[in-house]
Amino acid sequence: MSWFRKDPLQIISFLSYGTSNHFYHRGRALEDETIDLDQKSLYNLILNTWKRFETDEIKNTKLKVTLPNNKVFYVQTDKDGYYKIEENIDGLELLINSEGWLNFEVSYSEPSIKRTIQNENKFPAELLIPKLDSDFAVISDIDDTILHTGVVSILKWRVLYNTFLKHAQNRIPLEGAADFYHLLHKGPSGNKANPIFYVSHSPWNLYRYLEFFLRTNNFPKGPILLRSFKTIFKKKSSTCKPDKQLEIENILKTYPDLPVILVGDSGEHDPDIYLKLVNTYPNRIKAVYLRSVDDKRKTKRVKDLLSNYKDTPVLLVNSSKEAIIHAKSHGLIK
Repeated sequence: MSWFRKDPLQIISFLSYGTSNHFYHRGRALEDETIDLDQKSLYNLILNTWKRFETDEIKNTKLKVTLPNNKVFYVQTDKDGYYKIEENIDGLELLINSEGWLNFEVSYSEPSIKRTIQNENKFPAELLIPKLDSDFAVISDIDDTILHTGVVSILKWRVLYNTFLKHAQNRIPLEGAADFYHLLHKGPSGNKANPIFYVSHSPWNLYRYLEFFLRTNNFPKGPILLRSFKTIFKKKSSTCKPDKQLEIENILKTYPDLPVILVGDSGEHDPDIYLKLVNTYPNRIKAVYLRSVDDKRKTKRVKDLLSNYKDTPVLLVNSSKEAIIHAKSHGLIK
């Protein structure tokens, strides 16, 4: 075995979202560190965790994006291997499937690359364009909303353990969460394809881990919107909006005619962010569901916050069953 053997190249495309005339996609070009999320030994778990954060990015490299109609665009990765492409293109709605997904391809486009490239240099990517007849969009947190992380534990030790020392396939979703999301996805008629967006404070390094968890536990497919690892430790001014709030506001602005249901938890920042959004977009938010975490002080604080909200349903729920009962009574699900 050669210690100097170079790993083959890959492209990780993030599930993104756009409109019938706005193509927006992002992803990352990396060396393939052979992270196998199905491996179950402790050694492989620790090794995979290390690989997720010790990445060998392919920086300042030209990539080609090819649409199903053979229209081609080019984009260049940045110094961390990330790329983002935004283009105004008419007629994208003609290329989507029945669930609203546009399937396309990303590949390396540098003739000077003398490296092995995985997948014959053809990396599938998907972009969600919500159907025009959607009832609403669902924007959901991940941590302690559908996946128990222990964000309210002392010194966040449960967050560290669950995130870095627990296999994705062994992470158990909060009871009934997947069923609730499928009901919201199908809407009150039971036959729609309402878009689901997953927004988290987690870094992009955990994208494949979270995508694997959502897919394995049968959650509806939707864009997974994370943040740069560097911004987690960056001190922000008191006037700077949280990344999650900015991402949600971008979704609201992208689809100005689409009502929204927000789902989160009472543990950290969700109540404050969501209630600010209710105040800013009072006619856009159909309902807010906050899963109650096991912390009496935080629960009391959230209950006090919610006491002022009468027009928009803002509920603190102990289970998905409670949320389902409320959503049915308000005609949001079948």
